[in-house]
Amino acid sequence: MAITSIVKRSGAIVPFNPARISNAIYRAAVEVGGRDRALAEKLASQVVQLLEAQIPADQIPTVEQVQDAVEKVLIENGHAKVAKAYILYREEHARMRRERADRASRPSENIPWAKIYHALDWACDHGVNTIAGLNERIARGEFADIVRESEAAYNEDVENAAEMILERRNDLKIVIITGPSSSGKTTTTIKVGVRLKRMGFNLVTLNVDNYFFNLDVHPKDEFGDYDFETPQALDLALINQHLVRLIAGEEVLIPFYDMKTGQRHDNRTPMKLKTNDMILIDSLHGLYPDMTQGVPNEQKFKLYLEPLLQMKKPDGGFVRWADLRLIRRMLRDAVHRAYDPRRTLLHWHYVRNSEMRNIISHINETDYIVNTGMPFELPIYRPRLLAQFAQWEIDYQNDPLREDAYNRAKRVHAMLEAVTPIADDSAIPGDSVLREFIGGSVYKY
Repeated sequence: MAITSIVKRSGAIVPFNPARISNAIYRAAVEVGGRDRALAEKLASQVVQLLEAQIPADQIPTVEQVQDAVEKVLIENGHAKVAKAYILYREEHARMRRERADRASRPSENIPWAKIYHALDWACDHGVNTIAGLNERIARGEFADIVRESEAAYNEDVENAAEMILERRNDLKIVIITGPSSSGKTTTTIKVGVRLKRMGFNLVTLNVDNYFFNLDVHPKDEFGDYDFETPQALDLALINQHLVRLIAGEEVLIPFYDMKTGQRHDNRTPMKLKTNDMILIDSLHGLYPDMTQGVPNEQKFKLYLEPLLQMKKPDGGFVRWADLRLIRRMLRDAVHRAYDPRRTLLHWHYVRNSEMRNIISHINETDYIVNTGMPFELPIYRPRLLAQFAQWEIDYQNDPLREDAYNRAKRVHAMLEAVTPIADDSAIPGDSVLREFIGGSVYKY
């Protein structure tokens, strides 16, 4: 009997989509260097056949049963490496679920506690450690003061990072600026570059986006869309090879990736380092080991960005950094990519999964962390997106396929509703990291 539904871990029953099985198999294959999509689809068909043979006609298979079947088919077909990658991916998600369950009793390893303490201390000193305190300052006409104080703290962080780079200038060859989506990498990179240039050093960008694989062998996410968030979308081996050669003083030919056609054209642009040049990598996956494995650690400076806002909501919980970045990405994508913010919400949980596996897990391996969180963000965001979040909360309330979107919409809606709105953003300077997302920046992105 054909399978039409599946039981999620939450108990919700949703439509069965075989394409999600082939996508999962293909992604596991990509992890170990395989890119045969047709084979992934063939193996997925075998998984479906196995499930249809094993599951009684009056039962609906569970997610766990489907995953068990995938492992069985991969192993029986001689794809042990792919099976291992799939099992590790599955175990990683199980670990993340366990951590969410016992987070109250065990601190996360992905949180920079020392930096958090300083951010909280600063917020308390400036009366913006709660939304209530933020609203009180706005009511006193101090919004412009909050902006000025926040920008000063952020720019001090940037200055500290630049000074640390200069202290190691005799050894450094690469500056890596990384962090999860919409953490403010582009603006911060520009600011760090300006400070280094004043001291006679030049950051030469190696644009790793040019190293994407062709779209026809690109991994897809669970919605069937091409996934540009995973490090396996990049030719990591070629990036590493070029970095090693550049540091050795050689000239390399950088590829060009055409985003419109989804095709990479190799050996296009010559690149060679000059005296006092440092390679800049501004990338989500700058800390992913395979990207720079051939470069000694002492030649790399690793700068990590995250909006570490320390502000309590009326319900007693803290504003989530990921929610800030979700809003930022919605606004940026709407301005620069003509994306509907709803689309960003619906794909966000997949972005988060990739972040937790490949980006945030490296936060405590960095040389310095810059806090890009601004207490004045929320008042600016409310008039821009409050109505949309309210509508999304209604739209997805009873949709088991959009459970994550509903939970995020509900949480962000309540958060924004508690904030005093500020429609006039003229107090925010043109070089603010927030301008990267709300528009009006003096920088060209």
